[in-house]
Amino acid sequence: MKTYHAKVGEVEREWLLVDATDMTLGRLASEIAQILKGKRKPQYTAHVDVGDFVIVVNASKIRVTGKKMTDKKYFRHTGFPGGLKEISLGDQLAKHPERVLEHAVKGMLPKNTLGRAMGMKLKVYAGPEHKNQAQKPRQITLEG
Repeated sequence: MKTYHAKVGEVEREWLLVDATDMTLGRLASEIAQILKGKRKPQYTAHVDVGDFVIVVNASKIRVTGKKMTDKKYFRHTGFPGGLKEISLGDQLAKHPERVLEHAVKGMLPKNTLGRAMGMKLKVYAGPEHKNQAQKPRQITLEG
């Protein structure tokens, strides 16, 4: 029996909708990363992007445990000398809640061209409305 390898042209993708209300950040991110990679499909192939599109709504209602709201920091650099900026998780959730989940999920994807292509299939929205009704996403519930 030969081993099956999925080809780029024969991959069928689905649009999935996830409601992030009262879900733990890391647990939700790991489930989403598995869907984006395609690890839940029987035709999973490591070197081909076989994952589905994921739409996440209510990203502003994500919860974390412990003192992460104040202690967890996100860092970025402006490119100028002394330009290191930091923002806490609580402030980031108040300003740009979708970036928190995107950052967590992209950290769990491969760090190469394939991983960047997988990350582009993630659509995160802070509120309950999303712009992807035309794709007819299927609502799923994740353990989180």
